[in-house]
Amino acid sequence: MPSSAVDAGPVVGETTVAFRFADSGEAIRAVRLAQDVRIPGDQLDFTRGNDAWELTIPRPDVWRMEYQLELTHADGGTEHVCDPANPFRAPSAFGEKSELRMPGYREPSWIFGEPSPGGFSEATIQARALGTELAVRIWSPPGSRDDERLPLLVAHDGPEYDELARLTTYLGVLVEGGRLPRLRAALLPPGPRDDWYSGDGAYTRALCLAIVPQLVRSVATSVVVGMGASLGAFAMLHAQRRHPTTFDALFLQSGSFFHPRLDAHERRFSHYDRIVRSVDGTLRAGGHRSPVPVVMTCGRIEENIANNRMMARALAAQGYDVALRELPDVHNYTAWRDAFDPYLTRLLRMVAA
Repeated sequence: MPSSAVDAGPVVGETTVAFRFADSGEAIRAVRLAQDVRIPGDQLDFTRGNDAWELTIPRPDVWRMEYQLELTHADGGTEHVCDPANPFRAPSAFGEKSELRMPGYREPSWIFGEPSPGGFSEATIQARALGTELAVRIWSPPGSRDDERLPLLVAHDGPEYDELARLTTYLGVLVEGGRLPRLRAALLPPGPRDDWYSGDGAYTRALCLAIVPQLVRSVATSVVVGMGASLGAFAMLHAQRRHPTTFDALFLQSGSFFHPRLDAHERRFSHYDRIVRSVDGTLRAGGHRSPVPVVMTCGRIEENIANNRMMARALAAQGYDVALRELPDVHNYTAWRDAFDPYLTRLLRMVAA
């Protein structure tokens, strides 16, 4: 392995970012930047100097940049590692990454607050359409009783949202501070998410005819808000279109609303055609019998931004109260976390009023 003493880390200038990977040996054959902020592939290879590999790229138009270094060893093997010169890390569903924070970026203030001492319970939900049962964690504010009617936030990928985006910490801090009404959150386990969250009929029926109804029977509920990110966002909208009375509002982050004109590169996804049929049906619809408030967030340079803009326009034309918020970040849990306040806050306050 190369020597890689920690030094100053990436240097952010007005228009560029400079990276340096210390290496005084012969063990590394090449270093390449692995990133998702739309830097062209022909600009990602480091150049070897006397005691380090160096790279300068155009400064991306984002608050933060998550990245790894792809190292090619002398034997031809490769590995992805975090930048040893950068102490900041960001959690992700695919492992830890280095995080480069641009000047002016600030973490949400609620991260540093004291959450209310809420608690978790577990509901075992029978989902016969899926041939299984689901263990759903329910977060509740302190002192709540099962017969207290409260809003219920139902989150696809709920455990990941909580672990990687600190969803219940956000809820607890803002409930404690009076910025959110008392509410509950149901954290749905993802299961085989590529199958379930891609417009699968059995999952959609299970969600709307079994999972949500059993949740609202187990705890008194006033309104139900569905939320999800990526495929989880698509699946929530797909469900609302087919079972309109299930959800009273939707919070959709970086939705995977695939369309052939915009997302031909996604054809390798096993259920691409199924998603395209659902999206096309929504776009072509003349209206909808039960439109609900929808807040969408998406990184303004991520691949999904064009299809999110297209979907927002279509839903607005069909009577939905839609707000699409474009943020200077991309497709990751920290970006989704940073959008909770004020955008999810405003939606929850509105539907709970």
